[in-house]
Amino acid sequence: MHDAKQPPDTLNPQLSPNFDLARLTHSDTARERGLSNQPAPEHLPHLRQLAAVLEQVQALLGAPLSISSGYRSPALNAAVGGVPRSLHALGLAADFACPGFGTPLEVARAIAASNIAYDQIIHEFGRWVHLGLAAPGAAPRRQLLTICSSAEGYLDGLHPCAAPA
Repeated sequence: MHDAKQPPDTLNPQLSPNFDLARLTHSDTARERGLSNQPAPEHLPHLRQLAAVLEQVQALLGAPLSISSGYRSPALNAAVGGVPRSLHALGLAADFACPGFGTPLEVARAIAASNIAYDQIIHEFGRWVHLGLAAPGAAPRRQLLTICSSAEGYLDGLHPCAAPA
């Protein structure tokens, strides 16, 4: 809630109680490479939807999420090797960990077992969880995947990855 004497921050709007625009657009890669990572106005409703789902995830897990990637501008998405049709570029995906709850695999399994509406959960490299929401007009697939190495590729389901070397 905002103090009546202080207007809301229009440069960094609060998208939900625990997630503001800065938290879902922060990127060290964008900063280091001088890339803009500001979403277009049409992406703000998606980011609000993503923030609402992240609130549900955080409530489910009972601990704060550590977001490593949310929205990615087209330039940032290309710079990090994201697929051209990445849901990150629409504001409909986030990568995160929740050390206060458990390992990324435990986090992914908890979300998968919940009634939270998601399109895709990917346990990535044993280090984080990718949560994607369905694109507007599409039904959530509730797809579960694991990727432990780029060479091996994606596996159906949620599986443990070998400890990183």
